[in-house]
Amino acid sequence: MVISILCGGSGTRLWPISRASMPKQFAKLLGKDSLFTRTLERNAKLLKDTDSLQVITNDKHYFLTLDEVQEAKITVKTYILESLSKNTAAALTISALLVAKENPNDIILAIPSDHLIHNEQHYQECVMQAAQLAHKDSIVTFGITPTIPHTGYGYIQIDSHSQHNTCHGHSVVAFHEKPDLEKAHEYLKSGNFYWNSGMFCYKAYVFLNEMQQYEPQIYEICNEILEKSQSFSQDSLSSFIRLDKTLSEKLPDKSIDYAIMEKTKKLTMIIANFKWNDIGSFDSLDKEWQKDSNNNATKNQLESIDSSNNFIMSDKMVATIGLHDFIVADTFDALLIAKKGQTQEVKKIVESLNKQKSLLTQFHNQVFRPWGHYTILQEQPTYKLKSIVVKPKHRLSLQKHYHRNEHWIVVSGSAMVQIGDKEIFLRPNESTYIPMGTIHRLTNLGTIDLVMIEVQVGEYLGEDDIVRLDDDYARNT
Repeated sequence: MVISILCGGSGTRLWPISRASMPKQFAKLLGKDSLFTRTLERNAKLLKDTDSLQVITNDKHYFLTLDEVQEAKITVKTYILESLSKNTAAALTISALLVAKENPNDIILAIPSDHLIHNEQHYQECVMQAAQLAHKDSIVTFGITPTIPHTGYGYIQIDSHSQHNTCHGHSVVAFHEKPDLEKAHEYLKSGNFYWNSGMFCYKAYVFLNEMQQYEPQIYEICNEILEKSQSFSQDSLSSFIRLDKTLSEKLPDKSIDYAIMEKTKKLTMIIANFKWNDIGSFDSLDKEWQKDSNNNATKNQLESIDSSNNFIMSDKMVATIGLHDFIVADTFDALLIAKKGQTQEVKKIVESLNKQKSLLTQFHNQVFRPWGHYTILQEQPTYKLKSIVVKPKHRLSLQKHYHRNEHWIVVSGSAMVQIGDKEIFLRPNESTYIPMGTIHRLTNLGTIDLVMIEVQVGEYLGEDDIVRLDDDYARNT
């Protein structure tokens, strides 16, 4: 079996915690481990000797996934790096094509990276049941028994006559989009509607045959993309493939539900008897946090008077007076305040900010890069102050800027700095200056993190004022 983890979602309904550069699957929403790390660890337990893990993620998030995989000490055989996100139909087709090259009869378990699953023993039992059905050439989906009339999930309708046919799965009548509240109440009352978990299990060749039949354009373009894409070995155990960006632009943006699951005659559903939460909104995240005596959920100090049933996510001490049934999500540069039950609408806020070309949907004040990370400490129109952390044995790209000068001050560790054709070695409390337009590079040759302060001064301080001349990580932007 190949467990294919879809790790390309943006999590816009969890803004401002989730941003394009740090989507929800990598955020520490529930403790020290991200949802992605939890997904890795949960599914690594399913692997046998001939099984493997595959991760599908955005090119820009590759090093986030790599850091978490290495920290979890789990081996991922293949990383598929999308230059453009074109939804799940294309991603899963690429996944199946790669698996089929080695063994077209291999079973693929395709799962999202950002779901929370309790009762791991029950999860393992469901996966084994799905694999047995997939061996018989079924495409298996996992239905979650609804507990409330939820309007944020899609629904799977099964044949009411097959409700007790648990050994062979249930016949699927139709997929239904996210309903309004009245329709959700009808679904819950009927007893033969289940939440769509977005999890699937199938043989590689069975899936590809269905794609050829129902979405031949996606199938053909994906084949062409694989022929033109670059493959690299990460080490003796792992490799990654960066999908061709020009060809990816031709792909239709379709979910796997639209592409084949609503059309195929091979689909069957099993009832997932484990506790599941897709953490798709602050309302769903609220259910996973511990509450105080007034049903308030928070991780830090809360001083409250006449306040109840609130969810408060902040690094600061928070005080509330007369606040009931609110969501408060506070970050360094943005604050969300919403009534409970309305957090599905956060997506509209993100859409509005994107129309304004606001960077608030893209980055936190702390931004992760392949070489480490930086934090914006202060920013004004003509200057910016950053702290920069470079991991041992890593270096930034060889680059220059057209609109800014830079001052670098080493706080701890040591730095090798290339400025033009010269190299200088900097120790703590030593500094240097890089004039506008000068080619330069920063390297950490040491065995501990290099921590430094960068002061940018200029007429334009955007991150797109970086001209990369050489890059260890093959970044184009």
